Amino acid sequence: MQISPAPFHSILVIQTKFIGDIVLASTLARNLQLEFPGARIVFLCEARFESFVLAHGIASEVVAFRRSRIRGTPLQRGKELYAMVRALRRFRFDLTIDLTDSKTSRFVSGLVNAKTRVGYNPPERPLKRLERQPANVFAKPLGFGGQHFIYRYLSPLEALGIDLRVTMPGIQPLPSETMKALALLAKHHLTPNRFVAVHAGASFEGRQWQPERFAEAIDEIAADTGLAVALVGGPDERETAARIIASTAAPVVDLVGTMSLETLLAALEQARLFLGNESGPMHMAAAAGTPVVGLFGLTHPARWGPVGVPSIALRPSMPCDCVAKGLCRPTDPSKACCVWRLEVKPVVEAARELLARTEMKPERAV
Repeated sequence: MQISPAPFHSILVIQTKFIGDIVLASTLARNLQLEFPGARIVFLCEARFESFVLAHGIASEVVAFRRSRIRGTPLQRGKELYAMVRALRRFRFDLTIDLTDSKTSRFVSGLVNAKTRVGYNPPERPLKRLERQPANVFAKPLGFGGQHFIYRYLSPLEALGIDLRVTMPGIQPLPSETMKALALLAKHHLTPNRFVAVHAGASFEGRQWQPERFAEAIDEIAADTGLAVALVGGPDERETAARIIASTAAPVVDLVGTMSLETLLAALEQARLFLGNESGPMHMAAAAGTPVVGLFGLTHPARWGPVGVPSIALRPSMPCDCVAKGLCRPTDPSKACCVWRLEVKPVVEAARELLARTEMKPERAV
């Protein structure tokens, strides 16, 4: 069912996934802002993303939750859901868009009970017995004829009869965060546009290209190009960074765990190139305008690759000859180890090629 755009004043976007999903969903938010100037757009997201969403104007307000509690004891889960729904109902939404498309998000959407509720048909996971679908407007799995997952997040616009004006994420760092990033780079003798940002982490071990292969690629890229190398990532990725640094001959700056998401975005904007696993920082780098070499496993780059910037996505040949029996779950892209089959040579060649066909970005006034 497609309806004509209504003058919505209070819109809830349910996006409870990861920072990469937040970046892609920012494109939906931008289209809503253009279609409904002055509308209150609220994101339901994890607490650690709240400041990023608000700082970059992705939403006007955020209702945050703690994933650890949602996945905790039944009592913790119940209390967190109660607090979440109570906070949401105060807004009196006239439109909800459920991007998460999960049992929990459908439950929340039903309790908020906006007049217009957008969900997916068919849902990503079939409804279980006794589960109710609260949506009354249905979006296609992929809208506007697109194939990339970003078109899943844009599909609700098509279902609502809203023209697509912005198709790619573009998130500009705050001047204050750029100042912090530049100060941090200067402290480590890194020159803007003269370093490669490397992210070697991921949410699951199987999605992380081997640290020793990152080390070998870093040495070759540094020797070939004269560019410096900086490792970036979250505090839980320090062990991976230490393994890489212990294996490299080239000097590597370790920035892992030293920045907020807002400062990380600003630092990624200053990089000449991003090299890393399929991850949130990959999508952040692309949204900041930095060329990307992305490393993929079972997930297809046509669906989840970097968008909006010059990029090369590398993926081993499929079907995969499993290299991690006992750890790998071959049908689950988030728990498949196919990226381990990528060799160093094509990664280095991709970095060389991308550097050769892109120009250094002009310095941006702060």
